[in-house]
Amino acid sequence: MQIVITGATGLVGRRLLERLKARGHGLRAWVRSPASAARTLGPEVQLVDASGGSSAMRVAIADADAIVNLAGEPVIGRRWSAAQKQALRASRIGVTDLIVDAIAAAPRPRVLVSTSAVGYYGDTGAREVDEHSPPGTDFLAALSSDWEAAALRAEAHGTRVCIVRIGLVLGRDGGVLGTMMPPFRLGLGGPIGSGEQYFPWVHIDDLVGMQIAALEREDIQGPLLAVAPGIVTNREFAAALGRALHRPAVLRVPGFALRLALGESATALLAGQRAVPRRTQALGLGFQFPELGPALADLIR
Repeated sequence: MQIVITGATGLVGRRLLERLKARGHGLRAWVRSPASAARTLGPEVQLVDASGGSSAMRVAIADADAIVNLAGEPVIGRRWSAAQKQALRASRIGVTDLIVDAIAAAPRPRVLVSTSAVGYYGDTGAREVDEHSPPGTDFLAALSSDWEAAALRAEAHGTRVCIVRIGLVLGRDGGVLGTMMPPFRLGLGGPIGSGEQYFPWVHIDDLVGMQIAALEREDIQGPLLAVAPGIVTNREFAAALGRALHRPAVLRVPGFALRLALGESATALLAGQRAVPRRTQALGLGFQFPELGPALADLIR
């Protein structure tokens, strides 16, 4: 297949490209900085400059069989001012709208694999949620719900749409572990807030495997939960990471301190989802790393 990817230079995009190259697919990336992307992605990936807006997107997908939409500004790390909330929406919903408008104007790609997040459900406490559960009502839930609705517009143009609701991605080169490892290696890690909030994680290779299956299998449509079935709380995750690094993990980060530092965006760290990937597993999408201990052992060497 000829596959177009947005967000290709991110943690997940880079790993997905590696796997798709190995499977012999033709690859094209819609990028904001072609010079930087060329160094990161290598000569096998064709690049389209995103500064060209809607016309560039139409060029990118003109002969495409499939699109993987991974674009999105990071949610964690900045206060959610009105301007930042708009940037988060534009980088997700705005880019998805560009893709779907280009699909409407072009020969129709067979499949769009778009991205969402477990934040779709809001803070669920101890209540289990799965692919059939309704969305929450907070900012992240509304953001994810609107993001999904934008992608689903492509179905009206004959394109199969799969939406991957991603948990906290564990990988070697950034993401959650990239942020947490430095303090944990120094013995300064521990739970966040109460530590009782659920921590829906996924090994990057399992996530990428789901995305590839969604591209290649015509029977996969609608939402998938990309979270491991080995459900843990934040406290349990911190303890497991400490064990993997042979370091203590008892220094709790108080919730009030995060709220003072980050304002409303602290919700992304203090809330949790007890997410169960029932539909994902029913479709036969297995997990190479269903439990946290072996996943961390694989990534921390």
